[in-house]
Amino acid sequence: MLELYRLRGCPYCEKVERKLDELGLDYERHDVPSFRFLRSEVKEVSGQSGVPVLVDTENGVDGMAESDDIVAYLERTYG
Repeated sequence: MLELYRLRGCPYCEKVERKLDELGLDYERHDVPSFRFLRSEVKEVSGQSGVPVLVDTENGVDGMAESDDIVAYLERTYG
């Protein structure tokens, strides 16, 4: 199960979502608050409050950050 923590209107999040859609992957979307100090769920998952953050439980990915890293991972793993 893939999960994506995202912020509406975030271009980095949209980049990851485009790749997920391009690869035809199902994922659960978690919309996070605009204010970083309110993103406790993201911090618990990834250790930081920035988005996007990807969780891929089947492959042991607990909280990958950085859109370029996520896109490269998705291409490598599911492409």
